[in-house]
Amino acid sequence: MDFLAGCIGGAAGVLVGHPFDTVKVRLQVQNVDKPLYRGTFHCFQSIVRQESMLGLYKGIGSPMMGLTFINAIVFGVQGNTMRLLGRDTPMNQFLAGSAAGAIQCVICCPMELAKTRLQMQGTGERKSTRKLYKNSLDCLVRIYNREGLRGINRGMLTTLIRETPGFGVYFLTYDVLTRAIGCEPDAPYMIPKLLFAGGMSGIASWLSTYPVDVIKSRLQADGVGGVNQYHSIADCVRQSVKKEGYMVFTRGLTSTLLRAFPVNATTFATVTLVLMYGRDREAGLKDCEPAPPGNPAQLQSPAQAQVSSF
Repeated sequence: MDFLAGCIGGAAGVLVGHPFDTVKVRLQVQNVDKPLYRGTFHCFQSIVRQESMLGLYKGIGSPMMGLTFINAIVFGVQGNTMRLLGRDTPMNQFLAGSAAGAIQCVICCPMELAKTRLQMQGTGERKSTRKLYKNSLDCLVRIYNREGLRGINRGMLTTLIRETPGFGVYFLTYDVLTRAIGCEPDAPYMIPKLLFAGGMSGIASWLSTYPVDVIKSRLQADGVGGVNQYHSIADCVRQSVKKEGYMVFTRGLTSTLLRAFPVNATTFATVTLVLMYGRDREAGLKDCEPAPPGNPAQLQSPAQAQVSSF
C-alpha cells in the first residue's frame, strides 16, 4: 500500500509542479553575461510567449515516469524503515527519510539529467527547428552512447548530497507539523491541515539543500552546447561564485518555493488519504472475519496507520 500511495501521490505532484521546475532550471543555468530572464515571473511570461504553454511542460515525460516510481520507493522505503526502527520518534523519521532519499538517487539522477537537458532544448523557440533529443529515453540513450554510464550518472554525488538530508528534513517536518496541528482522521479540517503540513515540509526540505541543487543543475546542463565548462563539483562552485557571487546559490529559489508548496501539499495529502482509505478497507474486511477464540482482533486505527507510514 505504501508503494501504490507513493505512485499516485508522485503523479499528482508532477502535474501540479512541472512548470515551476522548468522556470527554476532555466534561471539556474542561464548565462550570467547574457541573461534571457530578469526573474521568476519574467521567465514564466517569456516561456509562454515564445514557446507557448507547452514550453512549461518540456521534459515532463522523464519526471512523470521517474517521480512516480521515485515516490513509490521513497514512501515504501520510509514506511518499512520506520517499522524496522520500531519507535515513531522525530529522529527515526529523519533517519528513515534520509535512507529513502539516498536509495532513490539511483533513479532520480538519470531522470533529472534527462529532464534538465530537455528543459534547456529549444530555449526561446516556439517550435524548435533542431531537436537534439526526441524524448527522455532518447536523451539518456544518446548520452550513454557518447559518455557511457558515467555520462548518465552525471551529478550523482551532488544528487546524493541533496537528497539524503533533504528527505530527512522532509519527513521530520511533516511528522512534527502533523503532531502539532492534529491530523487525526476525525479531526476538523483534516484535509487543509494535511495540505499545509505537506506544503511546508517541501519548503523546509528545499531550503535545507537548495545551494547543492544549483550546482547539480549546472553540472547536468553542462555540455549541452558541446563545450564542457566545469571539470568537477569544486570547479563549478568556484567558477559560479567568482562570476556571480554567493547569491548564485539562490538562483531560481522563488520558483522553487512557489512549486514546493502545491507539489508537496498534493503529494503528501494524496499519499496519506490513499493509505487511510486502503487501511480502512483492510480493517473492514477483517471485521467481517470471526476472531480466533481467546484472541480478540486488534485493528489499527487510520490515525495509527498514518503515523506508521510517515
